[in-house]
Amino acid sequence: MSVEVLNETDYQIDGVEFQELADYVLSTMHVSPEAEMSLIFVEPDVIAALHERWLDLEGPTDVMSFPLDELRPGSVDSPTEAGILGDIVICPEVAQAQAANAGHSSTEEMLLLTVHGMLHLLGYDHAEKEEEKEMFALQRKLLLTFLAERS
Repeated sequence: MSVEVLNETDYQIDGVEFQELADYVLSTMHVSPEAEMSLIFVEPDVIAALHERWLDLEGPTDVMSFPLDELRPGSVDSPTEAGILGDIVICPEVAQAQAANAGHSSTEEMLLLTVHGMLHLLGYDHAEKEEEKEMFALQRKLLLTFLAERS
């Protein structure tokens, strides 16, 4: 899998950790090893501009996902075809504030946002209550399993 991690901020990001998380999620979701995606860390003004342009909402947000080839999760017998999954944009400054409110580290928050963004790229949504329940349970399971396996 080709996962490109770009840090366009002064915030310290361990690119390898985020690449490993993305590889884990894509592998677990049976996405082709030839799939590509980008994870981009940006300043609040950059994500605020994207937020307004694409969602017509003012101000910075934590994460935005931009799917490209509309790939969906595969299975052991039928992995997702190769293609460009898309881009995820994360704002570390917003993530840091959310982490403080949630009582965990900003890195943990950004790892959570990465999984959240990847699930959006794979077609998951949380607009409806049942969708939210399914997506958030999967997001939690993926992140906790990744963290447990790294320990």
